[in-house]
Amino acid sequence: MKFEHLRLHSFGYEEPEKFISSDEMEEKLSSLYERAKLPFGRLELQTGIKRRGFWPSGTRPSTIASKAAEKILKKFPREKIDLLLHSSVCRDFLEPATAAQVHHNLKLSPHCMISDLSNACLGVLSSVLMAGQMIEKGVIKTALIVSGENAGPLIDQTLQHLLNDPTMDRKKIKPFMASLTIGSAAVAFLLTHSSLAPDAPKIVGGSTLTDSDSVELCQGDGSSHGLMMETDSEALLKAGVKLASENWIKAKSVLGWTNNEIDKIIPHQVGSAHRLAMLTSLGLPVDRDFQTFEQFGNTGSAALPLTLIKASEAGFLKKGDKVALLGIGSGLTSTMLGLEWT
Repeated sequence: MKFEHLRLHSFGYEEPEKFISSDEMEEKLSSLYERAKLPFGRLELQTGIKRRGFWPSGTRPSTIASKAAEKILKKFPREKIDLLLHSSVCRDFLEPATAAQVHHNLKLSPHCMISDLSNACLGVLSSVLMAGQMIEKGVIKTALIVSGENAGPLIDQTLQHLLNDPTMDRKKIKPFMASLTIGSAAVAFLLTHSSLAPDAPKIVGGSTLTDSDSVELCQGDGSSHGLMMETDSEALLKAGVKLASENWIKAKSVLGWTNNEIDKIIPHQVGSAHRLAMLTSLGLPVDRDFQTFEQFGNTGSAALPLTLIKASEAGFLKKGDKVALLGIGSGLTSTMLGLEWT
């Protein structure tokens, strides 16, 4: 998909209230580590994640997503929002759409269309492509995309499961290690037609590829009070990098870019091993990306947008930069976007 009139008007985010370090996490699992003869420090060593954040169990995704969005709406008329998409893995309930609660929290116009659009870690990027087409075709002029991810229930449930299963050993713990890397954050993107923000960063286009043969490699279920997830991390890494490599070829064709033209890279924030494997496979330099996983962990659908925002705040992104957003989500799906920064 190629865009001419799509702009990233503004963004907002909300950081979690509390953090737990990888060392503290392993200390909680000390009895299991000792019984299974697992080396302490392996979690940070293997992933590069020093800590991950969380809100208290029961915190609604709509609450934290709304806080991120309010930072945008302080400067943009809320009555002009045409479309609201709630795009996180976490949601308030099965019915109604969590977007309905966000709409209520933000006091948006009754004419504003709402929907939940969930696609694992790619929810926000998928929403950008779909809302972007509506803006490009003139159906709407504005779209507010929000995500509120809270790892608290997953962390609590995983720790309890690992500690309460007397048969847990080195082999059985593997599917749950990825759960210990999940973090929390809330983000909001406001997309508009270029007529409303001609000088804002331009979303040039993007592409998506899906490998549903890998649908069983990472699956989770639960609510805002409890969540469990099992992941075949090694197989997921291999399949994810393969799919990303194929999608990068497609994305470059859509964008009309080459590897040498890419100024900055924002990859999905899984961990150090995934980062290196992806950049190497795509033939991209390892010194042009910005990372947040060390301090926030893998924050799901908020990870890539949060990293883009943090890169902007840090002055990492310069006017005229061609910025590649490289996303992968369980399913498997890869979505990649190209931005021209202003």
